[in-house]
Amino acid sequence: MAEIAAEAGVPFAARQRPPAKVVGPAAWARRNLFGSWWSTALTLVLGYLILRFAWGFFDWAVVHAIWTVPYDAQGHANSAPCRAQMGVGACWAVIADKYRFILFGFYPYDEQWRPLVCIALFLALYAISANRRFWRRELGLVWIVTLLLILLLMHGSETLGLTVVTDDRWGGLPLTLLLATFGLALAFPLAVAVALGRRSRTLPAVRLLCVVYVELIRGVPLISLLFMSSVMFPLFMPQGVNFDNLLRAQVAIILFAAAYLAEVVRGGLQALPKGQYEAADALGLSYGRKTRLIVLPQALRIVIPPLVNTFIGFFKDTSLVLIIGIYDLLQSGRAAVDDPVWQGFGNEVYVLLALIYFCFCFAMSKYSRGLERDFSRSRRR
Repeated sequence: MAEIAAEAGVPFAARQRPPAKVVGPAAWARRNLFGSWWSTALTLVLGYLILRFAWGFFDWAVVHAIWTVPYDAQGHANSAPCRAQMGVGACWAVIADKYRFILFGFYPYDEQWRPLVCIALFLALYAISANRRFWRRELGLVWIVTLLLILLLMHGSETLGLTVVTDDRWGGLPLTLLLATFGLALAFPLAVAVALGRRSRTLPAVRLLCVVYVELIRGVPLISLLFMSSVMFPLFMPQGVNFDNLLRAQVAIILFAAAYLAEVVRGGLQALPKGQYEAADALGLSYGRKTRLIVLPQALRIVIPPLVNTFIGFFKDTSLVLIIGIYDLLQSGRAAVDDPVWQGFGNEVYVLLALIYFCFCFAMSKYSRGLERDFSRSRRR
């Protein structure tokens, strides 16, 4: 066939290219969107609704939006232009005026460079951890040093010339990242230990304790744990010993997340073929080496999707700390529109908050899909 194509003056590769009706965007649309009369009708109806919503949002967010407002001599914003357009166009001037409070809460204005550096450190830590080339033992040391540096920057130290800022003034995005990162980083090893303990056959007391812990924590909502950590926990402490609200909330989040993650990990352990355990025993491996080298790596690879789904859920659930008076990102946004000047312009703030949450959650989801694809490719090989 190559000789025939060459004699005809047509490149062989061009003769082998599949027709556009079989592959390509047009073929995909015909196969998935217009495959039958009801599929075509549903596509047209949904397309119309999506386009109408998209145009309405674009008209509100861009065409008739107010981007700036005048300020008086004292630096106070005048929201009169926005109120004249209320219900017609968005007032993004509220973001320009309140973005620092939304991102950093009540943190002192002159010291807000410190939580900004903390955000950058969190993002750098996530980026390094996502790169598989850095998956070494030294990465644990990097996590410890970075998290300690973040705590030092947020709290401050007179010795280092940093003004001390108590954690009751922390807020906004750094606090949300701190609660989520510390919560999940400490909950995951606890979850692995609980999952292994719940499957233990030689330690019935440990197994019973793990079962009671998981069922007790999963049987109550996170809000109730936050209330108990804030109100009842100090009652069980010795007189004169007290912890602030942030630490109590962090402990509640860790315990709650660990219970749910433990069940996810246990699902991976149960999905692992029995032959893997038997092969490890035949090699004469101890329980610790068998678990660390053979069982856990395969079990965790199986449960990557539910693990990431749980991570995403708990990243968003950190917003529940607002019920005990902690100003995370969501609460800072709500407090920003309590200003009489900007009351009634909460939609714009919530759009910004939704975009921030979406960026973090989508990044986790995108990374997990890539990780799952890479592990599946290595398994096929």
